[in-house]
Amino acid sequence: MKPTDMPKANPAIGLREDFEDWAVLFDPNTTDAIGINPVGVVVWRKLDGASTLSDLVAAVHATFDDVPDSVADEVSAFVDNLTKKGFASL
Repeated sequence: MKPTDMPKANPAIGLREDFEDWAVLFDPNTTDAIGINPVGVVVWRKLDGASTLSDLVAAVHATFDDVPDSVADEVSAFVDNLTKKGFASL
C-alpha cells in the first residue's frame, strides 16, 4: 500500500464481532473468511475510500495505547493482504 492510496472495503464483505475482541470478515460469495484482531477492526471500519495510510494509523493511535512504531508497516501489510484476497480495493 502506498501512503497516498485510499483503500475501500468490498461492500459484500460482512464483519462479525462475536469473538471476545476478535472478529471475522466473511465473503458470502466465495465463503472465504479472515480472522482479525481489534486493531484490524478499527482499520476495517476506516476503509471508506477516503482515508489514507496516515488516516488509518491515526485511527489506531486514537483507539489504542502503546502503539508500536511499526504500526504503519503493519497496517499497510494488513490492507495489502485484504486487497489480494478481494476484501478491499485500492
